[in-house]
Amino acid sequence: MNLKDAVASLQQSHPEDSLIPLYTVWGEEIKRSDREDVWQEYPRPQLQRDNYRMLNGRWQYAFTSAAQAESTSQILPGTPIPAQGTILVPFSPESLLSGVKRQLQPEEFLWYEKSISFSSGELARKARGQRCILHFDAADQQAAVYADGRLLASHTGGYLPFTADLTDLVSHKPLLLQVQIRDHSDTSYHARGKQTLNRGGMFYTAQSGIWQSVWYEWVPDNYVKTLKITPDMDKGIVMLELKSDKAFSHVSCIMFEPVCREEAFPKGSSPKIPLEGISIEALPGRPGAFIVALPGESLRLWTPEEPYLYPFALTADEDTIQSYFALRSFTVEPDEKGIPRFCLNHRPYFLHGLLDQGYWPDGLMTAPCDEAFVWDIRLAKEMGFNMLRKHIKLEPLRWYYHCDRLGMIVWQDMVSGGSTYHMPLVCYLPTLFPHITAHTKDHHYRLFSRADQEGRRSWEQECLDTVEHLYNVPCLAAWVPFNEGWGQFDAARIADLVKEKDPTRPVDHASGWFDQKGGDFRSIHNYFRPLKVKPDGKRAFVISEYGGFACHIPGHSSVERIFGYRKYDTPEEMTEAFQTLIHKQLFPLKAAGLSGAVYTQLSDVEEEVNGLTTYDRRVIKVTLRSQAPGGHREKGS
Repeated sequence: MNLKDAVASLQQSHPEDSLIPLYTVWGEEIKRSDREDVWQEYPRPQLQRDNYRMLNGRWQYAFTSAAQAESTSQILPGTPIPAQGTILVPFSPESLLSGVKRQLQPEEFLWYEKSISFSSGELARKARGQRCILHFDAADQQAAVYADGRLLASHTGGYLPFTADLTDLVSHKPLLLQVQIRDHSDTSYHARGKQTLNRGGMFYTAQSGIWQSVWYEWVPDNYVKTLKITPDMDKGIVMLELKSDKAFSHVSCIMFEPVCREEAFPKGSSPKIPLEGISIEALPGRPGAFIVALPGESLRLWTPEEPYLYPFALTADEDTIQSYFALRSFTVEPDEKGIPRFCLNHRPYFLHGLLDQGYWPDGLMTAPCDEAFVWDIRLAKEMGFNMLRKHIKLEPLRWYYHCDRLGMIVWQDMVSGGSTYHMPLVCYLPTLFPHITAHTKDHHYRLFSRADQEGRRSWEQECLDTVEHLYNVPCLAAWVPFNEGWGQFDAARIADLVKEKDPTRPVDHASGWFDQKGGDFRSIHNYFRPLKVKPDGKRAFVISEYGGFACHIPGHSSVERIFGYRKYDTPEEMTEAFQTLIHKQLFPLKAAGLSGAVYTQLSDVEEEVNGLTTYDRRVIKVTLRSQAPGGHREKGS
């Protein structure tokens, strides 16, 4: 074991550090042009309608003390807030792109305010009986939404969407929309991922408030509230399950010829060629459930090499939506030698993965634009990776859409929570004595920062809500409930719960250590020892984190401190070490039963300079075939 590097990587907080302002090329463009038309793309590609309006852009904001809620000087919903400036939604106030650059503290409220005027066409929609549904794709952490002083919705949980019905308040008068936010961050048990008020090491700047799109759309009085898509490639069918307030009298579906690496429904153009010979039948005893049978001669399976998507248009009475699906299967099956392997479409498929934190120097958890998502995914593919492990964070649905159409398998972590982590137990001890963790049971709730029963119950519900939220995503291949014991509890039971909710995907129940013998993978982290395979004969074996090679590039980091698991002075040195690790240590382990591995990581994040690209995405540290070491790769190149 490399004890020197292990000791050097001990977690430390550095709240005294001031982050150096650092912009991506996309964020720099937003700042330079003072743009307000950010994130205007339709946010929900698999349940898409035409009649919508994005509310991203400039809002008024104000910070107030939470103690004011008990005083006569509090902000009263329905009356204008004492604005302290404008904030660019959907960027959190802690981010550079928000224009605020102030951290919301647990003892504070953050207020947003925007006046909305409705067009004559929208008033006519209301007169015809249509409804106006307001969407918040994510607001961290507790949100209360008011319209003209009326409480429309309240929501707890910083990573999942929620809605409110605006219909009754739509009129010829402007509507005052206000949102109150409170964020306890890592001072409570709520799911928070890597956010911390005392940033440093492997934990990052806490962000708060609205950090994904705000928008509304017009729908019929009875509309498709949710659409569940379950493809079955073996049978050549797809099951569609529609949820609505009332049963639909007529449902029809048009399937289109599958597309590969293209937009499923490009804006401003007509859909693709309709598929001939499909049939749609209602399932007896399953209201709202339909089976669509596909013609066998046209079947195209989804793989990272050929990511075929099937666009379709669904009409349910007066509601019409556009969507897509893919034919593929993700399983764990024995190979010809009886070794359990991860399988894509029933064939062993080696997962060459990257850890993806989803952080940006100018937007924190919010990417500067849709194009930035595409850049990250394409970079990973160009470097030979076929999987991204989205690390204890959920992304906007457009990120998953681009993985779907570009061909990138996704392993999805649940967002970790719990009280303050006992790092000697969940990090240092497993690093030094990994065999001990195999005998540690995770029902000792206090040891795993899960003593609060309400916290466990809350996380469990968010876990199931996450499965439901992302169920339709074709590229999503596995669920990862827990990482390195951070807030872990009852992992084997949770794995069964997730499998019951979604039987179509395998589960990595405890990534790193504290294996409870559940799920479909034996999943270890290895940063300081030679890479090895230790299969148990029942589950596929994966090295779900390794590498972490660090190389600091001056002028491209938000802090001067360096955190990583092995440090190199130049991109050339890091490239040589990276190639040696991959080709001489990792790939030879496939024959011994290795099903996949996740290199840490795609990009630098604050002190962590162990990315293959810098935090601002301007310098790639590891050589590509057509590129010199440390070469610049600007937006669009």
